[in-house]
Amino acid sequence: MPQNDNPPGNEWLTDRIISVEHGTEYSFRQVAGLRSDTKDPYLSLHFVSIYVRDQERSKKFFLEQMGFRLVADVRFASGRRWIEVAPADGTASLALVVPSAGSDEEGLVGHSGAVTFITEDFEAKYREWSDRGVKLPVVPQSPQWGGVFCRFEDVDGNAFVLAGFDDVTRTIAERRQAQAERLEAERRTVQELEIARQVQARLFPQTLPLIPGLDYAGICIQARAVGGDYYDFLDLGRERIAFVIGDIAGKGIAAALLMANLQACLRSQCTLAADQPEKFLLSVNRLLFENTALNAYATLFYAEYDPVAQRLRSANCGHLPGLLLRSDGTLERLDAASTVVGMFADWQCSISETELHPGDSLVLYTDGVVEAFNDREEEFGEERLIDTLRRNRALPAPALAAAIVDDVQRFSAREQYDDITLIVAKRLNGQQ
Repeated sequence: MPQNDNPPGNEWLTDRIISVEHGTEYSFRQVAGLRSDTKDPYLSLHFVSIYVRDQERSKKFFLEQMGFRLVADVRFASGRRWIEVAPADGTASLALVVPSAGSDEEGLVGHSGAVTFITEDFEAKYREWSDRGVKLPVVPQSPQWGGVFCRFEDVDGNAFVLAGFDDVTRTIAERRQAQAERLEAERRTVQELEIARQVQARLFPQTLPLIPGLDYAGICIQARAVGGDYYDFLDLGRERIAFVIGDIAGKGIAAALLMANLQACLRSQCTLAADQPEKFLLSVNRLLFENTALNAYATLFYAEYDPVAQRLRSANCGHLPGLLLRSDGTLERLDAASTVVGMFADWQCSISETELHPGDSLVLYTDGVVEAFNDREEEFGEERLIDTLRRNRALPAPALAAAIVDDVQRFSAREQYDDITLIVAKRLNGQQ
């Protein structure tokens, strides 16, 4: 017996869409009551087929008289049309189906099984539908076991039921209250994060001390409302300045609080830094260790510049290497010689010293620069950073910092996952 490759009822499988008022993808997006556990596969009522004579007439009835919304309206090359409508809740739809000629479903027009709708305010919905001309042949009934019901019909005589229960009204009211409380909590969270963002923005340097012969700038592009990256310019007096950049362990509010703690430690102790940078950093480590949790720490790069001595003294405390591009094109890496700050009570740091000549450029940065990924999961990396530095070395410090950020963001077009922070300092030519 030959097999039918397209058995009755499966004609939809080979049909072709020719026009769309509302695509079927809207129908498939209706996912309601999703459980947080995955013990059983997700299952919900999607749509119920109602057999009608004229889809356009039925569509108009449900949209204009019942107040439903259109979920899908798609026309196919065969002449078929798929229409779904849904009540305001939208958790399930009615499919308005014209039966195929000669099919068993032709006898179901006007006799589709009763679909029951439930409402929190039966009286209001009953009056609304009555005023819209919906046929309500039986007055509302209140059985002894509770609730209130009435029967209504569509334009083809298909029967539906409208029902209301006090428990449903209470449940909906409780859900609305819970939803309102959740939205209010979210609103407060957003507001508090915005306040935290504004407060943290004030922790970054607001003014740049004027240092003879030095052009410098800093920038921080945060991945979230608040972050854990930190940079600062400390005025050491007598036209001396210290550049500080740090990366706090962790993300979000916790990292932002630790960042504020680190900033307070640095600024409160910076008077020690003018002549005793090692003692200054020891004090910062001690304060951070004593006033934070055991797992709280930060990487830190500290570099002070004296324009009279043309001297750059620095301490790399577990941070990424500083990049010093000399005027002749050679590159020096200022690697870490000490561990992170804030983790150990017994802590030592090492101070290195070098000269900063006219035309030299210093770049300090956090891992959000070099660890930015592209779509191929490649890191921006130190080599690309050095290449950007060399190509744009003639730019003023603010423009050079912006060029580095632009290259990183073009390389990593995906969502930013880490703060991008850097400091650029350039010794000007012809300055002593």
